[in-house]
Amino acid sequence: MTTYLHAVAKVCKFAIKKSPIYFVLRSIFINFATMNKSMLKSEKWSENVILIDADYIDSVAFDLIVNFERMIGRRIPKADIAHWIDCIALDGGLREGDNKIQVVFIHNKDSKSLSNFTPCKFEEEIDGKAFKDKIGEFMMSAFPVEDIVGKDDFFVDALELILNGEGVKRVMVIPDQDKTYEKVRVALHYANDEKRITLFAMQPMQGGNFRQEILGYSLMSALGIKSDEIK
Repeated sequence: MTTYLHAVAKVCKFAIKKSPIYFVLRSIFINFATMNKSMLKSEKWSENVILIDADYIDSVAFDLIVNFERMIGRRIPKADIAHWIDCIALDGGLREGDNKIQVVFIHNKDSKSLSNFTPCKFEEEIDGKAFKDKIGEFMMSAFPVEDIVGKDDFFVDALELILNGEGVKRVMVIPDQDKTYEKVRVALHYANDEKRITLFAMQPMQGGNFRQEILGYSLMSALGIKSDEIK
């Protein structure tokens, strides 16, 4: 490991004598991000792809749990992730059949799991796993991103790769509406008009070359919150 660090340091063009550890670690982080992008580029995309900012949906689920527990006066369990993905697929226009759907989670490297969903562990329970139901077969993958690289930029890069993927016909995208939305909207502006694109957010957003759906409805269903409880 020491030899590898020295090799990276020699390649680095910066003034590493002032802060060698920072620049070596930065090189490793960028290497890691490049590896993840290469993995995304090598993906053979299905006709249907769901792209998710995992940290964002976890935060939204937490807010819903806290608020609705106060409102309806009962404990709300963690969201069933397969049920939620089904709802996203249906809202995105899919119907029962032999569909193939890829589900891509982008998350910060420090986030090892989702706190408000089950199953929740990215490496052990989500990445490389699949499930099948009446809608079709869902194949899941999870990509961690170092903070120094920027998850928002990585998310948009992943979206552009998917939009340009051969054979992709339907894209469902759940970005962080507070941090990434504008970049996502610009990326979607250049998407092929033949692709059916659905963007999910907690409220109607400035329009673009896509359909919109309210994210909260699918999350409420996955959390087991019934409409008659909130009347």
